[in-house]
Parts: sequence; C-alpha cells; structure tokens
Amino acid sequence: MRPTARNLYAARRKMKGGYWIWSLGLCLVSGCASTSSRHADSVPHTGDPIADGKAMVAAAPAKDRVLWECRTAASAMRRAQFSEAKPLLDNALLTMGGLMGNDKSGRKARSYFSDESKKTFRGEPYERVMAYFYRGILYWMDGEPDNARACFRSAELQDADAENKQYAADYVILDYLDGLATVKLAGDGSDAFKRAATESRFGSPPTYNPKVNALFFVEFGQGPTKYATGEYQEELRFLPGRSVVQSAVIKIDNGQTLGLRPYDDLSFQATTRGGRVMDHVLANKAVLKSATDTAGNVALIGGLVTAAASRNQTGQEVGLGLAAAGLVSKIVSAVTTPAADTRAWDNLPNFLSFAAVELPPGEHSATIEFLDAAGRPLASLTRNVRVQIVPNQDAVIFLSDHSS
Repeated sequence: MRPTARNLYAARRKMKGGYWIWSLGLCLVSGCASTSSRHADSVPHTGDPIADGKAMVAAAPAKDRVLWECRTAASAMRRAQFSEAKPLLDNALLTMGGLMGNDKSGRKARSYFSDESKKTFRGEPYERVMAYFYRGILYWMDGEPDNARACFRSAELQDADAENKQYAADYVILDYLDGLATVKLAGDGSDAFKRAATESRFGSPPTYNPKVNALFFVEFGQGPTKYATGEYQEELRFLPGRSVVQSAVIKIDNGQTLGLRPYDDLSFQATTRGGRVMDHVLANKAVLKSATDTAGNVALIGGLVTAAASRNQTGQEVGLGLAAAGLVSKIVSAVTTPAADTRAWDNLPNFLSFAAVELPPGEHSATIEFLDAAGRPLASLTRNVRVQIVPNQDAVIFLSDHSS
C-alpha cells in the first residue's frame, strides 16, 4: 500500500514525541568529542631537544606524558646527557611497568565508546622494551650490573606473548646481556647465552669473557612507525624502519678492532608479535560499529515506511517504535570508536648492537665507524670517544648514529 499524504503527516506528528532520542545522540557524540584544554603543540621550541622535550612533558595532557618522557630520554641518551635521561625513564617506567590498562583511561579506552588514543600511553611491547633497555644501560654505567640485569629481564617480560609463543621474548641482546651480567656477578650465564645464540638471526654472539671491562652499546637507523588500516582504521600496523647504516666497527688505540652486526631489529620485533588482546578489542569495536549501523538503517527506514503506510494507530505506533530503535542503533554506531592508537615513540633506532673488550687501566681512545650495506664507512657519522678504565669497574659507552 502506497503511503498517503495524510498518513505521512500523522507519522511525522507521532515522531515529535521521540525527539529526546536525537538529543541523547547529540549528547553522546559531543561527550566523545571532548578534547584536552592543554596542547603540547603550543609549546615554544628553543632548538634544544632536551629543554623542548621537558617542556612538552610538562605541557602535554596526562595521557601523553609518558610518550614525551620516552622521546626526550632517547634524545638525552644520544647527547650523552645521561643524568637527564634517568628521571625521565624512571617516571615513564612507573606507568609502563604498572598493571596494563587498569587506570581509568585504560578502562575507558577498552569500552566501545572511547577512542584508543585517549588512554594513557604505555606503548607497544617493543617500546616498553626499549625503556627498560635504556634504563639497564644507565644502571650498568653507574656500576650496578645487578640492577641492569633486572631491567633486561623486565624488558623480556614486556615482550612475552601469552597467546602465541612463536615470537615471545626473543630479543638476542636482552638474553645476551642477562647472561653477561650474571657471569660478571660470578654466576652461570650459560642458559641465557644459549637462548641468545638460538634466537640470533645475524650470527652467533661471542662467548662470555668475565674480564671484559669496556662495554659498547651501539644503535643505528630509524625505527618502525605506526599506522592504521581497515574500514574504521581499527587495524594497527607498522611500517618497517630504515637505516643506511647496516653495521659498525670500533677501532681502539691498542690496535683492537671490534665488528658490530645488529643483535636485534626493532622492525622485526614490532611486526612479529603473536595475537594481542588489543587486536581483538579493536576488531570487536569495528564489528559492533558496522552491525549497529546496518541494523539502524534497516530499522529506521522500515519503521518509517510502516508508520507512513499504516491506516490505524497501532500500526503507526509499531512503525515508529521500529524507527526509534533504528535511531538508537545508529547513535550507538556513531559513538563507537574502533580506531587504533597510532601514537608512537618515534625516535627509536632500528638496530641494536653490542661489543665488549678487555682493556688495561687508564684512558683509551676509540673510533666508531658506521658502515653502509657495502661495508663502506659513512664519514659524516664517524665518532671519536674517550674510554676511561678504572680497576674493578666497567666502562660503559653508548653510541648512536644520531649522537651529537
């Protein structure tokens, strides 16, 4: 039966009583669209990455503070401002190392009606690993290999995968350093060494020598970046990092030469984790959004047509009820936010390497050359460092192709 003008008019008048549904929808949408009153983008830049980074930490909304602490700590490491890096990493790890997602923002982000990017930033596993890794280096610098080992082990836990063990806790450098610290503390590091040797994709690392006292931590390249795909941008994915530097060599004034190949590749680590709970949460959000949108269309259109075509009050009320249900379903779809969180610790390296050597007490000079894929030195990246060897203490040197 074709709807008449009179029936359409009656249906329209009936709908006036349901305007509260539209108001509810507007309230829900506006509530989800609220933004922080403080914007890190408004912070003036001085050109000093540490000063600017600390200003961003202070100005950023609480949910982004850890992200800026991590970025600034990496910059401080590369400028050898290690005393600046320590408190930044300590503060970040208090949040990163806590119970994942148990804070208010984490619970809200896991709901269907809140954006993932509104939760407190804790990073993906490879990002949390790097925070512990850097802190472990700093502990070893301070003559605390036991605390360094604890950091390396904590980093491994961040990479542990509860669902798919294929890629769980497989950082070569973490296991190797765990074992080396154990050996230097008069323990047995053989199990850690076996794990490192088994996991290595770039050749077996050297056997332990408890007498090494000059430790070179070397990183190079630009790490992976995040992006989102899928109909609702619900799929978190990674673009592999890039690096002109493929290896390095350290030349010491006593004639020793140390070759450095990558121990680990952060792009590999970012993209080879097994199933994560977040993947399922985001997928469920996307399914809900699609299903409620489709159901809303069907109910809304069907209800209006039914109400308009009906010649009796009961039929019109049934149709309007269907339309109201469809409208609610459309509102639910509109406020469901499945988009993945693409905030990233964007100044991480792509490759991690390590070398150690025994040197006599006193001051030594060392030159590190970063090499391209053909093994040629990249002259602009060559660094010269002084190594001070003190009896019964390790000298720890951190070097990056981004070091100033």
